[in-house]
Amino acid sequence: MKALVIDVGGTHVKVLVSGEIEPRKFVSGPKLTAKQMVAGVKKITRDWKYDVVSLGFPGPVLHGRPVAEPCNLGGGWVGFNFRGAFGCPVKLVNDAVMQGLGSYRRGRMLFLGLGTGLGTSLIVDGIVEPMELGHLPYKKGTYESCVGNQALLKQGKKKWRRHVADVVARLSAAIEPDEIVLGGGNEKELKDLPPGCRAGDNNNAFKGGFRLWKEAVEPNSFKRTAAAVSDQKTPMPNGSGIGLESRQEARTRAR
Repeated sequence: MKALVIDVGGTHVKVLVSGEIEPRKFVSGPKLTAKQMVAGVKKITRDWKYDVVSLGFPGPVLHGRPVAEPCNLGGGWVGFNFRGAFGCPVKLVNDAVMQGLGSYRRGRMLFLGLGTGLGTSLIVDGIVEPMELGHLPYKKGTYESCVGNQALLKQGKKKWRRHVADVVARLSAAIEPDEIVLGGGNEKELKDLPPGCRAGDNNNAFKGGFRLWKEAVEPNSFKRTAAAVSDQKTPMPNGSGIGLESRQEARTRAR
């Protein structure tokens, strides 16, 4: 089975299909609607064949559907029929979840995406918990308003880096992860990584997208590190895979 992975960002929409090495992309921006995104993806992938789609969405997602319009894109995302538009099964997750999935190794990992905003996800023993930590109060605003892209542009790198280090320290103390992965387009603006952190890679979004479909044939460059993953509701046994299941669902299943 071949999977198409779509990473929807505030500046570009990037795509990669099973069997290919080089991603393709087109410009997104604040006016991009869901319908325009689908049209753009179909245009640049017209010579690619795929059976399923993984879509990383820059906003909150519940039960595989956007629950709010993205703040950095156009409208029409909530209630959009992605399966009908692509003509195949679609798994839609928050973009930080998709990058987190692709970055995950073991144990308790917190993913922080430093990009247009602050994307966050937590994976504990293979169980994914989407997070919206960026909207928590911090100083005179929120975590996101202090470490997002606008903050970087307004504050300058020196002050922004101090805020990133402080946010990482606070979240680390609260969540106690085994490691923190810093990803997103602005991770490269850090001079030094805070303690307990490792750098992510934007291509991990594609790896995470392929991991959503255990049957998908992955590009050769991902095969060594990508684990087979079950469907969205059933984690693999012995912590060997990654299931999109909340901690509350896991507790309920355990009873």
